[in-house]
Parts: sequence; C-alpha cells; structure tokens
Amino acid sequence: MTSAQIDMDQLTGALRRETVKKNVAAIHISGKLSLLQRKLSNVLLLNAYDALTTAQTHTIDARTLATMVGYNSNDMDTLRASLRALAETVAEWDMLDEEGRQEWGVSSLLSFAKLKSGVCEYAYSPALAQKLHDPKIYALINVHIQRNFTSGHGLALYENCYRFVRTGSTGWWSLEIFRKLMGVDGSNYYESFKHLNAKIIKPAVAEVNRNSDIEITPEFKKKGRAVADIRFLIKENPQLAMFQIGDDEGIRNLDVYKKLIDQGVSDRLARQWISEHGEDYVAQKLDYVRRQPDVKSAAGYLNAALKDDFSMKEVKVKPPSPEAMQRAQERLDQERKADAELDMRLAERARRARKFEIVSNLVSRRNPTQRDADKRLFLAGLEDDLERMEFRTHGWQSALNANAIFAFWAEMNPGAFDELEDS
Repeated sequence: MTSAQIDMDQLTGALRRETVKKNVAAIHISGKLSLLQRKLSNVLLLNAYDALTTAQTHTIDARTLATMVGYNSNDMDTLRASLRALAETVAEWDMLDEEGRQEWGVSSLLSFAKLKSGVCEYAYSPALAQKLHDPKIYALINVHIQRNFTSGHGLALYENCYRFVRTGSTGWWSLEIFRKLMGVDGSNYYESFKHLNAKIIKPAVAEVNRNSDIEITPEFKKKGRAVADIRFLIKENPQLAMFQIGDDEGIRNLDVYKKLIDQGVSDRLARQWISEHGEDYVAQKLDYVRRQPDVKSAAGYLNAALKDDFSMKEVKVKPPSPEAMQRAQERLDQERKADAELDMRLAERARRARKFEIVSNLVSRRNPTQRDADKRLFLAGLEDDLERMEFRTHGWQSALNANAIFAFWAEMNPGAFDELEDS
C-alpha cells in the first residue's frame, strides 16, 4: 500500500478545505518542530477535523500515520518521539471574540497521545479544538502540498502565510514574533537581522514560492535604522494547477481510482490514466478486463485495453498475445520502478535537508569565537581549492561539502544525527 493510497483511505471527507476568510485571528504554534513533526501535526489535524469538536479522542493506524508523514512505517521510536514533541509544543492565540472582547489563550498542541496495539490515539484540548475547527481562525494545510517541503522553516512559513491568503497579507509581525514562528527565538545568531534574512527569510520564501499554491513577498518596517517588523504579501500561485497534481481534483476519492489500486496499478499511473482517458473510459476498461477469462495480469491487460481501446463489443476477439501482455507488464514494471526510485530520491533529499537544518542549529549554539574556530578547523581539512572556495562562499550550507560537513559535526557532537539513522 502506498502512502498516497493511504491518504484517501484514512482521511475521508477532510482532504480539501477552503482557505481562511477575512478577519483571520492570530493563532501561533511554536516553530520549534522538525519538518517531520510539523507534517505529523498537519496529518493528525486533518484526520481528526470532521469530528474535532464532537469527539473527545481520535484514532489512526500508527503505521499508516508513519507512512503518510514520511517515517519508516516500522520506526515507532521516531513516531513516539514526535508525538511527545507535539504534546510539549505550545499553541497560543490572542484575538477578539464575536462581541469584540479580547481573548488570550494557551494550550499544548496535543493534550495526550498514546500508541497501543498498532493504533495511535490522541486528543486536543476543547478550547484548542474549537479554534482549530473554525476556518476563520485556522486553515487546514493540504498534505499533498506539504510533501513538497524539505525544510522545517519553509513549511512553518507556508503554514503561517497560507491562512491569510484571502486577506492578501499577514499583517505586521514583530521580529520577535517571527523568530518564534520560525523556531529560532533564543538564538543569538538570529538576533542579527542580517543573519535572519540570509539564512531563514530568503530561503524559506524561495521554498514557499517554488513548492506551494501561494506566492509571498516580504516587506520590512524600520524603527530608526534597524528592521523591527515584517509582513508578507500573499497571492495565489498562478501555476496552481501544477500543485494540485498531488490530488488531481479528488481523483483519489473516485471509486475507479481505488479499483485500479486494487488491481496493482501504481498511484501515479492510476492518476495518469484517469486524467488522460477520463473516469468513465477507465471504468469501462476495468469492467471489460474483469469479464475476461484466464487473465494472469489484470494490470498489464488493463494497460493494453486502455491503449488499444478494447471493447465489450469485441467478444469474438482473442485476448492480447503473450508477447503483447509481456510488453504491457514490462511497461508497468518500469513505472513501478520509476515510482520507487523517485520515492527514494525524495526521501534522501528530505534527509539531507534535515541534516543541514541540524547543522544550522548546532552552529547557532556556538559563540562567535567558537564559530570562527570551527570554520578554520573545517577548512584545514579540505584539500581541494574548489571545496575551500565553495565553503567560504556558502559556509555550513555548502552543498559541495555536504558529506564532509555532516561528518565534521557528527564528530563534534556525537549523536547529533541519531534521529535520522532509521528514517
């Protein structure tokens, strides 16, 4: 079962919601979550949404949850650690109620979570559940879009901008609030706006504009000579259609899609066939294949039926030759192999991005003297002039020196990358 297949089976009825309306209230969730923890939070909310204010607890299959978020489905240790992080994360709101009275509140993001007999059970506090369920206050994040993100800062910025898409602007945030949203408050390094802009704002804005259904533009307000406030202008991405490929306007909700998956067709190929041929045409060919005797590979036969337009009227026509079936099966196998290779590349890309994120956090904890010493020590270990020049230009985010950087910080901080060992 693929993670894409799991999405629709587990999260019926809540996969697409309208973006928030005007008069959006402020509800801030601590940014100190890893990329996978933030994705986990969104999937849990999506799973619970329809019964958010009517059920006290919610459940989802633990392996399904791990697979959807991007964990190894057998990695329950990482899942437990992430659930613990969500229970320790604070959600805070400060808004006007319907009668214009000020309301401030705070709650843990999850009031509890437990894993038992392969099932994850969890709950939200009643006050937070009410806020999260109100589309004027909080917007659900499309889990298909969030898969595109490879950094926690990028996804955090997307979440905090997406809910304002209808108003066109986030409104002004103090840099103090913005650092909290990005999870870098308390870091002396990011107290400098120069560092904050170069390492957090610019990369996160670029990732949102490249990977999501909105485009954002930062604006700054100064007090004296120093930048004090930031806001983001927001508009829908003109290439929105390309970001809806993940769900293809609800294709995964169609009965014909589920039947294709049951026949062993890959998620990507199933969506391609339905998009290319239409729901009715594919359903007809599925019915045709179902009626044929002695079909050894339903998926391969279906591929040929779609390509050559087999018809129920052709009752006297013999099934495709073994050679044609073999070719169809080979094409199907190639598609499955391509799917698997793409999944591996995306997983490695996410793993690499998480390592750079960990390195950035480790560097931020060092004082200026230590950081200078770290750079000199690392440079001394580089023998190639191009590698040294690349490091001087890009520092600890140098892609060319990625493996050397990870090895350096693993030696400096044993266990720094342990969370990624089994992922």
